[in-house]
Amino acid sequence: MREAEFPQIDKSIVADDGDAFTFCSTCAFSRACLSQGMDKASLRDLHMLVEHVGPLHAGDHVFRAGDPFEAIAAVRAGTVKTYTIDRDGREHVLGFHLPGEVIGLDAIDGDRYPCDAIALDTVTLCRFSFPRISMLAARLPGLQQTLFKLLSRDIGTASVLAGDWSADERMAAFLLGLSRRLAARGFSARHFQLTMGRADIANYLRLAPETVSRVLKRFQDEGLIRVDRREVELVAPDALLAVAGAMLRD
Repeated sequence: MREAEFPQIDKSIVADDGDAFTFCSTCAFSRACLSQGMDKASLRDLHMLVEHVGPLHAGDHVFRAGDPFEAIAAVRAGTVKTYTIDRDGREHVLGFHLPGEVIGLDAIDGDRYPCDAIALDTVTLCRFSFPRISMLAARLPGLQQTLFKLLSRDIGTASVLAGDWSADERMAAFLLGLSRRLAARGFSARHFQLTMGRADIANYLRLAPETVSRVLKRFQDEGLIRVDRREVELVAPDALLAVAGAMLRD
């Protein structure tokens, strides 16, 4: 049985606090609000588009390939994996989306989602009706610019992974990329948990699972990282950056 698009287990409209509207510190749109100095009327318009969705649990689908495209969603908590299944039934991981990041943008060109999105742990989302947020973005330049930047970032990530990089470069860039993304949202840049399994990481990096395990072990033996199951500590991030080389863009 197919799950409904964006199952709304706990849906609520964000409320006015009586003085000022504020977004979560991890919200993908908070920077647009702050940098553009939106007035209260504009913030109210944006807030009224938000629907809280979740919690979703590991294995729950946010949407499936072929579902009608009506909304994008920002991850509030947890990790969402996006992936496709080819004609031979093989899975291809497209990305891992952390708190503050947006899913569904790749459906803008069509009227249906081109991939599946699944919760890897306990996930909550902020859902935005895309037709309505598009109309709002037309009169709020900061919001429109944010949407363009999010689209550009996804395209850039996909193009980098397509390059001819070594397993060490891919793994170092992946760890540092996670570190930077988490740090940008106020989480620890050095200590974090891999919410995705080794097989998913390998699929995403275009490597074999045994290669991922081997590289992580070598990085640990060389004093670059510490790994305890899914817990990771970046011991020598500068050395990891040297390994990642040109793959990790500033």
